[in-house]
Amino acid sequence: MLHSSSKVRASAVHPWPWLPRCLAFNALTTRRLHTLCWPALDMLVRLCLAQMFLVSGLIKVANWQTALYLAANEYPVAWLDPVTAAYAGAAIEVIAPIFLALGLLTRYAALPLLALTLVIQFSYRAFDSQLCWAALFGWYVVQGAGPWSFDQLLRRGLADSALPLAASIVGASRRLRAQATPYYLSLMRVWLALALLQQDFNGALTQWLPLDSASHYPASLALVAGLLLMAGVGTRAVAGVLLLAGTLGAMLSDDSGQFYFTLTLALLCLQGGGRISIDSVVAARLRDFYPELDGKPAFSLEGLPRVVIVGAGFAGLACATALRHARVAVTLIDRANHHLFQPLLYQVATAAISPGDIAAPIRPLFREAFNTRVLLGTVTGVDTQTQTVAVGTMHLPYDMLVLATGAAHSYFGQEQWAAVAPGLKRIEDATEIRRRLLIAFERAEACDDDDERRALLTFLIVGGGPTGVELAGAIAELARFGMEAEFRRFDPASARVVLIQSGPRVLPSFDEKLSLIARRALEHLGVEVQVGRRVEQIDSAGVQVSGERIAARTVLWAAGVAASPAARWLEAEADAAGRIKVTDDLSVPGLSNVFVAGDTALSLAWQGQPVPGLAPAAKQAGTYIAAVIRARYAGGAVPPPFVYRHRGSLATIGRKAAVADFGAIKLWGAPAWWLWGLVHVGFLVGVRNRAATMLNWFWAYLTFGGGIRLITGAESAPPAMAVVESQRRQAATG
Repeated sequence: MLHSSSKVRASAVHPWPWLPRCLAFNALTTRRLHTLCWPALDMLVRLCLAQMFLVSGLIKVANWQTALYLAANEYPVAWLDPVTAAYAGAAIEVIAPIFLALGLLTRYAALPLLALTLVIQFSYRAFDSQLCWAALFGWYVVQGAGPWSFDQLLRRGLADSALPLAASIVGASRRLRAQATPYYLSLMRVWLALALLQQDFNGALTQWLPLDSASHYPASLALVAGLLLMAGVGTRAVAGVLLLAGTLGAMLSDDSGQFYFTLTLALLCLQGGGRISIDSVVAARLRDFYPELDGKPAFSLEGLPRVVIVGAGFAGLACATALRHARVAVTLIDRANHHLFQPLLYQVATAAISPGDIAAPIRPLFREAFNTRVLLGTVTGVDTQTQTVAVGTMHLPYDMLVLATGAAHSYFGQEQWAAVAPGLKRIEDATEIRRRLLIAFERAEACDDDDERRALLTFLIVGGGPTGVELAGAIAELARFGMEAEFRRFDPASARVVLIQSGPRVLPSFDEKLSLIARRALEHLGVEVQVGRRVEQIDSAGVQVSGERIAARTVLWAAGVAASPAARWLEAEADAAGRIKVTDDLSVPGLSNVFVAGDTALSLAWQGQPVPGLAPAAKQAGTYIAAVIRARYAGGAVPPPFVYRHRGSLATIGRKAAVADFGAIKLWGAPAWWLWGLVHVGFLVGVRNRAATMLNWFWAYLTFGGGIRLITGAESAPPAMAVVESQRRQAATG
C-alpha cells in the first residue's frame, strides 16, 4: 500500500486526474494483450521454424548421395570437411527442430539452428529470410520457449529436483533470460529500424539487413517508423502499425522473407523495445509517479470511503467490478470463495457438467483491483446505527453498504420437507441431487422388489418454472440416453419423471404459446406433466398430490424461493417472499447509504412491475449501484432512476429443444436451443469455464454421454428403504 505522500506528489506534478487512469488502463491492456497473444505467437514461430528445417533435413536424409554432392560442390564450407558438414547439417536439421517444436531444451535446440543459419547466410547464399531466422533463433537462445512448452512445464520441478546440475542450469537460464533479454530486444529493434532505413545506407549493410522484406512499406512510413524504432519511441505501437500495414502483403506474398519479417515485428510488438530505449526511460519515470503501472496500488486506501458488498453473485460481482478503479475501499464478502453461475446448476445435478465448469474463484477476478478486498465469511447482521456489518466475531464498518445476498428455497411453511426434497441454489445442492439420482439407479439394480424398484425409478419435481422444466428434461434425457445398456436388471429408460405444477401451465412467466410448446417437448421426452395439482405432503417414501399418493424415492424442489434475512437485519419493509422494498435508486427507504440488489430487492423498475430474479437483472442493478456510488464520491451527475431493460427469457428442454421469449420475438426448438447455449456460455465467468463447458456439451451431444456421473458425499439408506424392509419382515412373520 502506498503512503499518502506518493499520492500527493503524483497529483502535484500531474494535475490531470484522468491521466493516471489512462496510463494504468494502457499498462493493463498491454499486459493482457501479452498474456493472451504471446503464447500463440511463440508456438507459431517455433512450429514454422521447426517445420522448415525438419523438412529440409528429411529430404537430405532421403537423398543422401545428393546431399553429399551438394556439400562438396554447391555449398562447400571452407573450414569443414564436406562429409562432416553434410552429417552435421542433416543431424541438426532432423533432431533440433523436434525439440524446438516441443519447446523442450529449447535453448540447446535453437543454438545449433542459429549457427547453421549463419553458416548458410555467410558461406552459401544470402537471403532475407535467413536473417529473420537468425534473429528469431537468437531470441530463443536468450529467452527460451514461451508458456506453451515443455520447458515451462518442467522448469519448476527440475529446479527443485535431485538431478545433477539441474538446479544450476535452470538458475543460469533464469539469469540469462532476465539480464540479456532486454538488451537483445533493443538490438533487434535497432536492426529492424536499420532495415526500414536501408535506402540511406547505399548498400553498406546489405548482408545484414532484410532488404526486400522491408521494402514493401511506403517510403514515408518506413522513414518515420525507422526513426521511431531507432530511438525506441512507442515501440509497441510502431510495430503494431507496421504489422497492420504489412500483414496482408506478407500473407499474399510467396516470399518467406516477408513472412518471417512480420513474425519478428510481431515479437517486438508484444515484447517491447528493450532496455536501451526512450520507452524504457519514460516507463521507469512514470512508475515513480504512477505505481499502478508497475503492478502496485495507485493510491492509498487510508481515509477512502468504505464500500461493503455482501454477496458475490451476479449483482455483487457486477457492482465490485464496476468499482475496481474508483477511489473507494471495497470489501466483497461471500460465504463461498467462488462465484456460481446458478442457471446451469441443474446440469451439474444431472451429471452433465462438472461443478468447476460453472464456478470461478473470486480472488483471481480482483487480483489487479488494488482497492478491493475479498473476505470469506457469513454475514449474520447489520447495525445501521453504528454502520457495521457482523461477520462472525468481526464488525466491519461501512460508509456504503450493498446487500446482494440472493435467495434460498421456500417451502411455504413446510420446512420439514427440505430434508427429503432438496432445492437447487448451491453447488452442494447440485452434488447432493446428483448423488440421489445416481444412487436411485444403483439401488434399483440391486433391488428384488418390483414395487420398490418402481419407486426408486420415479423422480418427482415440484415446480414448473424454468428450473423445474430444465431439471425434468435433463433427468429424462439422462435416463433415456445416458445410461442405456449399463444396467442388467432393468431398462433405465423405464424411469418415470413427474413434473408437478400448481398453476394451469408450466413456465407461467413465458408466453402461453411457448408454455404449450415446452410442455409438448417435455412429454415427447417421456416426462409426465401434471398441472393444476398441489403438493400436500412429502416424506421419504413419496408425495401426496391432490389426494393421490405417488411413491417416489427422489423428490426435488423447484417451486419457490425466499429472500435472505436481509430485511430482518435492516428492519425494513418487505414483501411476502422477504424481498426488501427499495426506492428508485435501489436504496432502502430511510437508509440512503444502503442499497439492495438481485433476488433480495423488490424493485418496480420494470414498467411498474417487479424486476424478475434473473441474472441480467441482477447485473444491471449491481452496475447501476456502482454508478450511484461513483457519482456520490466523485461529484459527477447522479444517474437517473434505475430502469430494468428486459433482454428476454430462456429455458431449455433437452438436447435440442428450448424456448426463448423476447416479447415481440419468440423462438423455440433448435434455434432457441442454440441461442440458449450461446447466452449461457457468454455469461460464464472465465475463459476456462467457457471452454470446458462447451467441450463437455459438445462431447455429450455427439456421444449421448452421461457426463460426470460421480457419486460423492455421504451415502446412507433412506428411511423409506428401512420402512419397506420392516413391512416385508412383518408380512413374512405373519
